[in-house]
Amino acid sequence: MKLTILGGGGFRVPLVYGALLGDHAEGRVTHVTLYDLDEGRLSAIARVLADQAEGVPDAPAVTATTDLDEALRGADFVFSAIRVGGLEGRAADERIALDEGVLGQETVGAGGIAYGLRTVPVAVRIARRIAELAPDAWVINFTNPAGLVTEAMSRVLGDRVVGICDSPVGLGRRVARILGANPDEAWIDYVGLNHLGWLRGLRVGGQDVLPRLLADEEALGSFEEGRLFGPEWLRSLGAIPNEYLHYYYFNREAVHAYRTAERTRGAYLRDQQGAFYEEMAKPDTPALAAWHRTLADREATYMAANREAAGIGERDEEDLESGGYEKVALALMRAIARDERTTLILNVRNGSTLSVLDADAVIEVPCFVDANGAHPVSVAPLPYHAVGLVTAVKAVEREVLAAVESGSRAAAVKAFALHPLVDSVAVARRLVEGYTAEHPGLAWLRN
Repeated sequence: MKLTILGGGGFRVPLVYGALLGDHAEGRVTHVTLYDLDEGRLSAIARVLADQAEGVPDAPAVTATTDLDEALRGADFVFSAIRVGGLEGRAADERIALDEGVLGQETVGAGGIAYGLRTVPVAVRIARRIAELAPDAWVINFTNPAGLVTEAMSRVLGDRVVGICDSPVGLGRRVARILGANPDEAWIDYVGLNHLGWLRGLRVGGQDVLPRLLADEEALGSFEEGRLFGPEWLRSLGAIPNEYLHYYYFNREAVHAYRTAERTRGAYLRDQQGAFYEEMAKPDTPALAAWHRTLADREATYMAANREAAGIGERDEEDLESGGYEKVALALMRAIARDERTTLILNVRNGSTLSVLDADAVIEVPCFVDANGAHPVSVAPLPYHAVGLVTAVKAVEREVLAAVESGSRAAAVKAFALHPLVDSVAVARRLVEGYTAEHPGLAWLRN
């Protein structure tokens, strides 16, 4: 079975390959093709993968190419993790938004809209090539903003594209651990959009044990989300929000922390990963060791500005483990390729799952997965406060898609202006001006 990774020179690709190395069952991935526009990054990551495969007799073969069509031909699965504009683009997205006093995070607010406007045209072109060259392939999208990009690609590929994110899984595992439950045996009641969802229940043996956590002040404040949002707010919600909702619930504090930080997250990663790839250009650099060292620092500093805004300091060691997007991807591929039925939290088309959204809207919910793909399960209706956020952000995503499809500057301005975290139409207009001046890929918005 062949897996093609788009963005194959990306820093987190070794996580995916590491997961594949542990899979020895029949029908496993035997060949990985890395595709990227940057030959230097491809070479660096290929060296890391070679170190990982050392001593593993049945390790998947790895090839690398800068030719998209070559990468796609014969693919059974396509993993999309591209970054249009690179980390330099992300850093610019953050800076331009913060200069206007609004959030510039990669997937939330103005930064997420700018990244979406830059990424959707490329993602759609890729989807069309997949439809032509590998029509039977399943596409697993991790490209951010994951929900928006998955919805754009689904307009070409239908249900054969599924979006994944490790945030809901990581949240579920942390809550299960605090409650002494096995996360692999617990049912996580989670619903929303990508980076905009809530854990509303955790069922163990048919019983919802989340109320026990919400009633326990000490336990509720003992893990990442409890410290980030505070026990009082979590009890008020009656749910545990995805960590990205900190940008909404504590927006003023988050913007202040970002504006006063020495560097934004994007600038930090740009510099950190730039140093990694520069080091990897030296032929005698121990590839896997350099990658592990960089990864550890990356994970420890995740959402540092938000933790500073909340006054909670460094991340606890037990909270450093993410949900493991590579494990989600592997479980998804296994379920489809081998009909190993499982339940995963995924980004899929809504159908009739959430009545407040139309059938084609991509949402993030638990899904049953089998050989026929991912099928969202029925969920309880959203409370009004969540309906407001979900529908507002989905409206923004639709304006982004409309802007890309039509080339309309007015639609782009509308996307920014309608976002809950952009507080003025005048600011929205200046954001469009700033982003089009900065990014060559947005030249189509200059008219």
